[in-house]
Amino acid sequence: MSDAALAPTGTAGPAPTGKPRLDHGIHPGGVIAFLLVLVAGLCYAVYSLIADMNAVHQEPLAVGAFVLLGLALLIALGFEFVNGFHDTANAVATVIYTHSMPPLVAVIWSGTFNFLGVLLSSGAVAYAIVTLLPVELILQVGSGAGYAMIFALLLAAIIWNLGTWALGLPNSSSHALIGSVLGVGLANQLMGGQDGTSGVDWNQAFGVFKALAFSPICGFVLAALLLLALKFAVRRKDLYEAPKGDAPPPLWIRGVLILTCTLVSFFHGGNDGQKGMGLIMLILIGAAPTAYALNRTMTADATPAFVQTSQAASTVFASYAGAGPRPDAAQARRTVAAALKAKELNRPEVFGALAALATDIATSVKSYGSIQQVPAGATSNVRNDMYLASDAIRLLPKSGATVSEADAKTLKGYTELLNAGTRYIPDWVKVCVALALGLGTMVGWKRIVVTVGEKIGKTHLTYAQGASAEIVAAGTIGLAELYGLPVSTTHILSSGVAGTMAANGSGLQLATVRNMALAWVTTLPAAILIAGTLFFILRHVF
Repeated sequence: MSDAALAPTGTAGPAPTGKPRLDHGIHPGGVIAFLLVLVAGLCYAVYSLIADMNAVHQEPLAVGAFVLLGLALLIALGFEFVNGFHDTANAVATVIYTHSMPPLVAVIWSGTFNFLGVLLSSGAVAYAIVTLLPVELILQVGSGAGYAMIFALLLAAIIWNLGTWALGLPNSSSHALIGSVLGVGLANQLMGGQDGTSGVDWNQAFGVFKALAFSPICGFVLAALLLLALKFAVRRKDLYEAPKGDAPPPLWIRGVLILTCTLVSFFHGGNDGQKGMGLIMLILIGAAPTAYALNRTMTADATPAFVQTSQAASTVFASYAGAGPRPDAAQARRTVAAALKAKELNRPEVFGALAALATDIATSVKSYGSIQQVPAGATSNVRNDMYLASDAIRLLPKSGATVSEADAKTLKGYTELLNAGTRYIPDWVKVCVALALGLGTMVGWKRIVVTVGEKIGKTHLTYAQGASAEIVAAGTIGLAELYGLPVSTTHILSSGVAGTMAANGSGLQLATVRNMALAWVTTLPAAILIAGTLFFILRHVF
């Protein structure tokens, strides 16, 4: 990969005709405002963390544990910050290169809607990433191995993102993070038990691979088809022309381009912001389980439905367990954990253990009055039991188990309740991730913008090309969030721009496309190698 081929072209003085000026300085007041928001966000995170711990009467953390927690949270927020200036530059490239918005305004606008996207996100994508991690490490996330996992995968993703950013390559932060997760899982399996829970859940990983592999193809093909459809349906010559000088486009075209930039930014925040949320929750669960291992926002009103559904699920499990004595709760945990390790769940004794586990969960919650009231000493056990049951139900079909339609519906409802009790994201975590992603958008965006705007096609980006690429990106990312799939904003949008260039007959700059493809192909193995190496080193530190 050549730095010269990918370096930013913005220089002092007038920009070439049709190209935006990217070299405007930042007013000192803007820098001060940026730093004030950053400091305010960090103070808010510390205040909220302490308040949550005091609310459940958790004992104060030792100084070393608190420092370790703070470092882990800073690295996780650092990943989202890098994600902001690395990935979100794709969203603003089209409005900048069509002169629909001035660069600084576009970046602030995009950062704002990234912020809102994170705040209003569902949280489904957050745990799609978490389920790729080894079950063994998730259940022991507060241990030294858990911290080594978190530090290794986040640092590996940040290192790769910064490296590709330095070369101006529109690489995917999602791709890098997933590669890092796989690297940690493989390293843990090689170093440890060589069993099912110590490594990667490849069935889940392949589902994520499909989403990542499909997204650039989807972006290329759909953006190309949309541009061709626009040419057929909208006979406006100015829509298919490159900008002339620094003049903004006609008002209606400008409105469309700003709308598509807004949607891409919003959905990018909703999808990519969640990846850091899931990892932050693992950090919090490990360091302060009493406050975060269970969803303390679930009130006593939800207890009767939870207990009833748990008992119904226990009855379903028992019907497939056959005759024989039922194990106690401790033996049931061991049986389910062993079955998850071996990935052999379709056995009568496993169904019997799941029946006992569901009954014990229902009894515990009922005796305490609600999930909110589970005492500190029992929190980790209740949470681990709920996680084991949920993971076992998820993997039952993949183990060859078949249940009736009615039983499947019961188990699905039970899984949703288990997940509601263990998979939640406090508002302050959303706010902090939203700030990190939004502020990151306003830093270091020029390199990627130049690549997308100038170095993919041989001609200047037209209004219709920019709108087509962003409409496809916004729609694809929005649907992915709806279905809880982690996809890449970078892959979808940059491939969409390439698709419009191909459909328009503009030609592609093969050097850039080759380097982008090379980055796409090498990201997984590179991130796996970096994360695996870091995990090996950190396991000997913690």
